[in-house]
Amino acid sequence: MTPIVKRVLQQNELSGNKLSKRQLIGVEGMKRNNNKMLISLSVAALSLGMATVASAATLDEVKQRGNLNCGVNVGLSGFSSPDADGQWQGLDVETCRALSSAIFGDPDKVVFTPLTAKERFTALQSGEIDVLARNTTWTATRDNSLGLNFTTTTFYDGQGFMVSKDLGVSSLEDLGGASICIQSGTTHELNLADYFPSKGIEINTATFDTPDQTASGFASGRCDVLTSDTSQLSALRLQLPEPDSVEIMTQLISKEPLGPVVRQGDDQWFNIVKWTVFAMVNAEELGVTSDNAEQMQSDPPNPQVARLLGGDGNYGEQLGLGNDWAYNIVSQVGNYGEVFEDTVGANSPLKISRGMNALWDQGGILYAPPIR
Repeated sequence: MTPIVKRVLQQNELSGNKLSKRQLIGVEGMKRNNNKMLISLSVAALSLGMATVASAATLDEVKQRGNLNCGVNVGLSGFSSPDADGQWQGLDVETCRALSSAIFGDPDKVVFTPLTAKERFTALQSGEIDVLARNTTWTATRDNSLGLNFTTTTFYDGQGFMVSKDLGVSSLEDLGGASICIQSGTTHELNLADYFPSKGIEINTATFDTPDQTASGFASGRCDVLTSDTSQLSALRLQLPEPDSVEIMTQLISKEPLGPVVRQGDDQWFNIVKWTVFAMVNAEELGVTSDNAEQMQSDPPNPQVARLLGGDGNYGEQLGLGNDWAYNIVSQVGNYGEVFEDTVGANSPLKISRGMNALWDQGGILYAPPIR
C-alpha cells in the first residue's frame, strides 16, 4: 500500500468513513497519474533545455568555421551556375550571399556545394551543408518527413512543358503517345503521374540525373517534350543549339514554390534564413536599394526604414546578429527586386517577367511580414 493511500485511509478513519475497494483503486490511479504528469513535465523541461542548447548550434558553427556552406544546383542558369571565371551566380546564389552578409557583414564568405536532385536532402540532413538553396519545391512530405524545414518562398513557379515548334502541339491534350524528358528525383515525376493518367493520356518518359543531361536528351531527339519548372525551362532553352526552334507551352500542371531549406531543431537558424529573405522583400517594398541603403540608414524617411536598417529597435539582436544585419544584406547584395531582375529577370538572358513574384501591391503574391 502506497503512502498516499495510507494517508487517505487514516484521514477517513479519523472522520469515521471507510473507503471501498473501488475507491482505493481510484486513489492509486490518482497517484499513478500524478507520477505520469511529473515525468511528462520533467521530459518537457529536459526537451526545452536541449532545444535551447541546439538553437544556437548552426550559427555558432558557421561563425567558428568562418564561412557558410550552401548547397546549390550543379548548374542552372539564373539560379545557380558558375560563370567563365568559376564564380557562382543566380537567384539561389544571391540568397546564400545575403545570408553571409547578415552573419558576417561580407557576402563572399560562402562555400558553394553543387548538388544533384538526388543528393540535396542527404547533404543537408548529414550536416555537409548549412542551408539548401537549390530551386527546391516545398511539399508536405518534404517538410514533414525528412527532418527538414522549408523557410519561405523565394520564387513561385509551376511545372510546364517545352516542345519543338515543328511538333504542332497547341495543348497538353495533344501529347498522347509523346516521350517526355524529365529529371529524376524531382516533384515533376509525381506531377506527371498525377496529371496525364487522370486525363486518360498515355505518355512515355525518359529520366536523367541533371538538368543539363535532360536538355541534351531533348536536343538529341531522345524525347519529344521536356518538362520542368517554367523557370528551369527558360534556362535550359538557352542551352539548346537552336533556342528559337522551341517554345514553352502556357499550360501548367502544378504549383512549385521554391525556397531555402534548413534542418529541423534549430529555430534560431530557421529564423535567420527566413528573415534574410523577408528583409530583401521588405527592402524592395520600402524602396531601399543597394544604391541608396547608406543614405536611407543615415536619414530614414519613415519608421519602417529605420527599423529595417537598424536605426531603431534590436531586431538583429533578436536573431543573434548585429542590428545592421538587414542593412548589410541590402547594401551588399540588394533588395529582392534587384536580385530578381539581375539573375532571372529583365537584366538577365532569361528575361522572366515578375508575374506571381511581383510584390503583393504590384499584382503579385510576394509578401513579407513587417519588421516591428
